[in-house]
Amino acid sequence: MHNYTVDGKIIENKGDASLTWIDNSFFTIDYLGKKYHGEIIDSSIEDGVFTVKVNQRTFSVRRNHPLDDLIKSMGLDKQKIKKLHQLQSPMPGRILSYAVEAGTEVVPGTPLLTLEAMKMENVIKAEGEGIVKKVLFSADAVVEKGAVLIEFE
Repeated sequence: MHNYTVDGKIIENKGDASLTWIDNSFFTIDYLGKKYHGEIIDSSIEDGVFTVKVNQRTFSVRRNHPLDDLIKSMGLDKQKIKKLHQLQSPMPGRILSYAVEAGTEVVPGTPLLTLEAMKMENVIKAEGEGIVKKVLFSADAVVEKGAVLIEFE
């Protein structure tokens, strides 16, 4: 029998439920004589987590596996975070402002700067972690795509 974690609670399947796939996204569950219709809304294969909708209710589901405890004990369950070296401009535009300066420590999602491109303001966020070493352009500078804007330690 398999254990599953559904919305943070461990559920043990004792064999009284069965799953039938209709296609890659839709399925039915037969449980104690009742049929439930489900759909996979989102999946993160790397994390082993699925978001499913069953009878208009949404659940986060993860199948627990004996290897999970071993992987966790080895520290391999931690998501790998990219170490930043530099930030390049993703598009041509004008730097409106910086949200960081030399010495600022950043993590994924930290706003770094606002870049105006095609009359739209784009907040550029960190995609990894690092410490700002140097800001290479001043606010109001016009930059090309690929220009190095920030260097990290």
